[in-house]
Amino acid sequence: MSNRDEKHSLNPLASALNERLEAAGAPVLGMLSALGRRLYFPKGILSQSAEASARAHRFNATLGIATERGGPMSLASVTDHITGIAPKDAVTYAPPAGRMDLRERWRDKIFAENPSLQGKRVGLPIVTSAITHGLALVGDLFVDPGDCILLPDKLWGNYRLAYEVRFGASITTFPFYSGSGFDVDGFAAAVEQNGRGREKLIVLLNFPNNPTGYMPTEAEGRSIVDTLVRQAEAGTRVVAIFDDAYFGLFYHLGGASLTESLFAMAANRHPNLLAIRLDGATKELFVWGLRCGFLTFGPGDAETAEEVAEVLDIKVRGAIRSGISNVSQLSQSLVDRALASSSIEAERKEKCETLRARAEKVFEVVNQPRYRESFTPYPFNSGYFMCLDVKHVPAEQVRLHLLDEYGIGLIATGPNDLRVAFSCLEVEQVEPLFEALHKAIQELV
Repeated sequence: MSNRDEKHSLNPLASALNERLEAAGAPVLGMLSALGRRLYFPKGILSQSAEASARAHRFNATLGIATERGGPMSLASVTDHITGIAPKDAVTYAPPAGRMDLRERWRDKIFAENPSLQGKRVGLPIVTSAITHGLALVGDLFVDPGDCILLPDKLWGNYRLAYEVRFGASITTFPFYSGSGFDVDGFAAAVEQNGRGREKLIVLLNFPNNPTGYMPTEAEGRSIVDTLVRQAEAGTRVVAIFDDAYFGLFYHLGGASLTESLFAMAANRHPNLLAIRLDGATKELFVWGLRCGFLTFGPGDAETAEEVAEVLDIKVRGAIRSGISNVSQLSQSLVDRALASSSIEAERKEKCETLRARAEKVFEVVNQPRYRESFTPYPFNSGYFMCLDVKHVPAEQVRLHLLDEYGIGLIATGPNDLRVAFSCLEVEQVEPLFEALHKAIQELV
């Protein structure tokens, strides 16, 4: 379909958004998927209800909820279990993009934790139903069948389900490691090779990484971003997705790692480079089941970044509205109040130190020379996990043997790779686990 035919077939609201995007950031318009170009936020019930909430001073008969005595109708059998949060902040609908107070608090948090963002212009974080939902929203806006998505070969398996199965994209991988760190040369070669001849390239990077627990050094981080910028300068429209699920859990094992998001370093760098950050309270605040995440756009052109981010915000709202409608109001209220608490930083630090102690113990144990005949640890320094390269025996065989004979559960992430989640091990459990693993492998050799 030609651009002219497409304009005639689109909803006028979608056409108007696309025209705004073309004027403010034509390369970003070219990054959108067919669905992304069609998306808009309707001027329907929600917008009319918002107007009524602001101006209907006598009666407001627009809301899609039941009310009584000036507030939402609720059941004591529900609200009696919610302490300190009023029903209006617990059982009502939240706005499609999330509570504004929460979005602003998370933006402040992002800027405080990422020095490279100072002076840059990025969008206001949009609330998602955790990072998996954020990945789906990015897919809605930017992924068409056949699009190339570049990932390291050590990856979270759900990326394939999200992008290959749901969106029909083609995932291409490159070697994650070179020696004791990230393979920056392999990454640069993969970006150049897969970007050549393509109008658009999608790159997805997850740091600290699941499954490896690796966070790049500052030099590696700068090299990664410079590679993305070079490809943008070469004329490829680059959609750079940064999955920062485990952000903040930095232990600096074996040397100092980067402590800010690559998103901060990539935003506002080139008009052909759109940086997208996915993060959330899920792991950072230890509230996995609340399903509260965030999606933030970092357009490449600082002068028009706010306009581009606003248009993309509206399109994301349309995707949310047509998918899940909105994220849980109660979850957002809980996260918002936690962020406002004067004790939250001390609480987070305490939990991070607990995880650090576990990681340090794992680092000490797995690097003992006597285990080299059974496994070699991949470099790790952050997050929840670390991975082992198992010798002589397939990882899946080892996994099953550990379950059957030792009652120990690990995850096989590849033919020779086992993932250990030290996040759920007490310090005193670390050495017995790896001793059992060593014994199990030797029994199978």
